[in-house]
Amino acid sequence: MLTVKNKRNNLKKKTIAINITSNVGIPNLYSAKIINDLIYILITQICSHKKIKIKNFGTFLLKEKKKRIGMNPKDKKKYDISARKVVIFKVASKLKLRINSNAKK
Repeated sequence: MLTVKNKRNNLKKKTIAINITSNVGIPNLYSAKIINDLIYILITQICSHKKIKIKNFGTFLLKEKKKRIGMNPKDKKKYDISARKVVIFKVASKLKLRINSNAKK
């Protein structure tokens, strides 16, 4: 039997901080603080129902979903799905073009 291990190559805060340190030349402690502060600002702005638009990157929006009835496809039982808030990310058109141009190569 052949098993395939799926290893993720996720970008981590530590990796971003190391990249900032090497590109800008500031200490790693400061670059980690910048990343943490940026994430904190994003979270607080999203929680206060503000739209965050980052030019050439995308837009973060908070969307409220209504209560609805869902069904488990395995046992066909119906469940109530409560009302909730979700974060939506819309990619900027320039980033979308850049991603798709790299995919074709």
